[in-house]
Amino acid sequence: MLKQTKLSRFNNNVLAKYQVYNSVFMTLPFDEVEKTGTLLPLFNESCIEGFKVGKTPTEIVEGFFNLYKADSTEEEQIRFIFKFIQYIERQVVLFDAIEDAAFADVNNMNGIGTLRNIKEEATSKRVKKDLQKFLETFKTRLVLTAHPTQFYPGTVLTILTDLEKAINAGDLPFIKKLLSQLGKTTFFTQKKPSPYDEAISLIWYLENVFYHSIGKIYDYIQTNILDGKSIDNEIINLGFWPCGDRDGNPFVTTETTLKVARKLRQSILKNYFRDARKIKRRLSFEGVYDVISDIETRLYDSCISEDAPIRISQEALLEKLLGIKKTIKDQYNGLFLEEVDTFINKVKIFGYHFATMDIRQDSRVHHDVFTNIIKELQYNGDIIFPKNYLELTANEQIDVLAKVKGYINPEDIHEEMAQRTLSSMQAIKTIQKENGLRGANRYIISNNQTALNVMETFAMLNLSGFEDGLNVDIAPLFETIDDLEIAPEVMRQLYNIPEYRTHIEKRDNKQNIMLGFSDGTKDGGYLMANWGIYKAKEELTKVSREFGIKVIFFDGRGGPPARGGGKTSKFYASLGPKIENQEIQITIQGQTISSNFGNLDSSQYNMEQLLGAGITNAIFNDPKNGAMEKKDREVMIDLANTSYKAYVNFKEHPMFIPYLERMSTLKYYGKANIGSRPSKRSKSTQLNFEDLRAIPFVGSWAQLKQNVPGFYGVGTAFKKYEDAGEFDKIQNFYNNSNFFKTLLENSVMSLTKSFFELTSYMAKDEEFGEFWNIIHDEYLLSKRLLLKLTGHKELMENYPDGKASIAVRESIVLPLLTMQQYALKEVQNIHKKGVSDKERLETFEKIITRSLFGNTNASRNSA
Repeated sequence: MLKQTKLSRFNNNVLAKYQVYNSVFMTLPFDEVEKTGTLLPLFNESCIEGFKVGKTPTEIVEGFFNLYKADSTEEEQIRFIFKFIQYIERQVVLFDAIEDAAFADVNNMNGIGTLRNIKEEATSKRVKKDLQKFLETFKTRLVLTAHPTQFYPGTVLTILTDLEKAINAGDLPFIKKLLSQLGKTTFFTQKKPSPYDEAISLIWYLENVFYHSIGKIYDYIQTNILDGKSIDNEIINLGFWPCGDRDGNPFVTTETTLKVARKLRQSILKNYFRDARKIKRRLSFEGVYDVISDIETRLYDSCISEDAPIRISQEALLEKLLGIKKTIKDQYNGLFLEEVDTFINKVKIFGYHFATMDIRQDSRVHHDVFTNIIKELQYNGDIIFPKNYLELTANEQIDVLAKVKGYINPEDIHEEMAQRTLSSMQAIKTIQKENGLRGANRYIISNNQTALNVMETFAMLNLSGFEDGLNVDIAPLFETIDDLEIAPEVMRQLYNIPEYRTHIEKRDNKQNIMLGFSDGTKDGGYLMANWGIYKAKEELTKVSREFGIKVIFFDGRGGPPARGGGKTSKFYASLGPKIENQEIQITIQGQTISSNFGNLDSSQYNMEQLLGAGITNAIFNDPKNGAMEKKDREVMIDLANTSYKAYVNFKEHPMFIPYLERMSTLKYYGKANIGSRPSKRSKSTQLNFEDLRAIPFVGSWAQLKQNVPGFYGVGTAFKKYEDAGEFDKIQNFYNNSNFFKTLLENSVMSLTKSFFELTSYMAKDEEFGEFWNIIHDEYLLSKRLLLKLTGHKELMENYPDGKASIAVRESIVLPLLTMQQYALKEVQNIHKKGVSDKERLETFEKIITRSLFGNTNASRNSA
C-alpha cells in the first residue's frame, strides 16, 4: 500500500506536472526551425513503434523524414536533428526541475532511514543512550570530485534551480520565461573547463546547499537526539578533490591547489558574514548588538577577496559567539538562542576551510619521481640517501625510507614532475597554516600495490619540512582485484614498521584506506568487484584491530551501480560488525551531486539516509545485516568466482576493444569539453584496456543502453546453480543477507536501464554480430534469473516510483538515442567507403558528441 502511495505521489506531483509544462515548452516561440516542437512528439512515436517491429535506428530516422519531410535535403534533415537534440536536452532539464521540486512530496522526509525515524526507533528500543554515545565519534564525509559526468554548465544549473522554485510556487508566467531562457541558452562549451572552473562549480553547491542542509541536520541531532548537549564531533563533514587530485590531470598545479584552498576559505567566510548580518537583525540587545556588529564587520573585511587578511580567527569568532550565547541565556531569557547555536555549530563544522582538500597522485608517478629525485640529489653530492639506494631490495629501501630525515626544496629539483609533486606536498603545509589543520590533511596514493608505494610517499612528506610533525594521513588506494587481495598483507607490513606505526599513533591511531569501486568493476566485473571490496574490508579491519588501529574506509564511488552507486545507504547499513564503520566516507561526483544533493530537500534526505545507514549498522541488530553464515559465504565466493571467469573471458574477447572503439561513444567523451582531465591515461593513439578510465568505459555501455558493467556474469553465475538444481541456495542467501539483496537490487537497476532493441541491428553485423549476441544472451539470462530469484514479474517491481521515473526519462531520450545510433552508423559507413568526406564526417561526429549530454543527464547516474 505504501509503495502504491509513493507511486501515486510521483504520478501526481511529477508526471502530471511534466505533461503540462512540457506542452507549454513545446509551443514556445524560441525556435527558428519551423515545426520542431510539433514534429518531435511524432518522431518519438516513430521510435517507439519502430523498435517494437524491429526497425534499425537508420530505418526509423530515414522513415520519419520520408513521411514528414519528404522534400527535405540531407542538410535540412541534419538541421532538424540538431534542433531535436536541443529540445530533448531541455526536456530533460524540465523533468529534472519538476522531480527535484517534488522531492519532499514524493519522498517521506521523516520515513525509514531518516533521523526522526531513527530517534523514534532508538527510543522505542531503549537504546537512545547508545545512539548518543555512538554519535560522539561517528562521522560521515562526502568528498566532492570533479570527474566529468556533469554535463550541465553553470548557466543551465542556475535556470534549473530557479525553475524548481517557480514550479513549487506554481508561477506559470515565470516558468514560461525560464523555459524560453532555457531554449536560448547553450548546453555546451567551446573549450574544456580548467580545474579551477570545476572547483568554482562545486563550491556553488557548498555555499548554497551543503552549508544549509548540514547545519540543519546537525541542529536536529543536537536538539532532538543529544538533548541539547554539545559534542566535540561535527558528525558530517565535506571533502574536496578539484585542484587537489593530480592523478592523470596534468592541468592541476600547486598554484591552482592553493588558489582553490583560498577560495574555499573566502566562501565559508562569506556564508558566515551573511549569517552574522541576518542574525544581527534579531540580536538588538545591549551587550550583544555591538559584538555581533563587530563580528559582521570583521567577517566582511576577511572575505572581500581570496587574499584578504583574516580580521578574526576561528577561535576568536567562536569565543565571541559563545559570549553572546551566555549573555542571551543569562540576561534575555534565551531569546533567539537557537539562531546563535546554529551559527556556532556551523563554525565548528566548517571551520575556516569549508571542505578538506585531498591531494592524490598515482603510485607509478611517485616511483618515477622518487627515482629522479634520488639520482639528482646523488649527482649533486647530497647524502640524504645512501649511494646504493637504487640497488637495494624493496625491503631494504623501506628501511631507509622509514628513517630518512632532511629537507628537499622543490626549486632545487630540475625534473618537472618531481618538482611539481614535491610542491603539491608542501602546499599542504601552506593550506594548514591558512585554513587550519582540517584544510588539507590527507594524501591519497592511486594504484597502490606495495608497502614501498606508501613508504615512498611517507618519505617525501617527511622531507617536505613539516616542522610541527607530519599532520597528514597517508591513504593507499586499492582498486584492482589483485590489489584488493594483497591489501591486508600490504597494511600488515606497514603496521610492522616502527616509524610508520609511530606516525599512525600521532594520527589518533587511525589509518585511512581508500577502495575503488569503479576500477574494480572495470577490472573484475560486478559481483567480483563488490565481493573483493567487501572481503578486503573484512580482512583490513581484522589486521588493523590486531595492531590496535582504527581503519577508516574511504570508498571511491560513482553514480551507477557499476561504479559503486545505486542504493548506497542500504549497502552501508548491511555491513555488520566485522567491517569497521566508525566513519563512512564516499566520493560524490558529477550527476550524483546535482541529482542526489542538488537542493536542500534531496541533500538533507540523502545525507540522513547515509547517516542512518551507519547508525543502523552499529545500533540496531538486524540479523540480515552483518556476518554471513558459512553456507552463504561459500555461495558468495562461488558466485563471484564464476562471474569473474565469465567477465574475464568476455573482456579478453578479440572484439571487446574494437567494439567499444567503433560501435560505442567511447572516443567521443574526450571531445565533449566537460572535464579538465584527459579521457584516457596514455597519449597513445592505440586504445588499450589498461588506459581506459572508468567513467567513459561505464558511460559508453550506458549510451549503448547495454550497461554491461552492472550485470555481466550475474546470469552465468546463477545458471550454474539452476543447472545443478541448487537455486534454493541463492534464494536462501538472498532472503538472509541485506548485503546480497542490495548488491542484486543495484544490478536490477542496471538491467532496467538497458534497452537492447536500440542496438539489435548489430546482431546481423558481419564483424560484431557474434559479440553483440554474447552480451544480449547474458542480459536475457541475468534478467530471467533475477526475476526468478525475486519472484517479480517485472524488474524493479518493488520500487514502482523509481521504475516510473526511469521509464519517463528513457522515453524522453529515446529519440536522442536513436539519432546517436543513426549517426554512429553513418560514421561507420563513411569509414568503410574510404572516401574522404571530412565535412560530412565531422557533422555526424558532432551529432554523436552532442547527444552524449542529454542521454547522460537523463540517466542521472550513467557514468
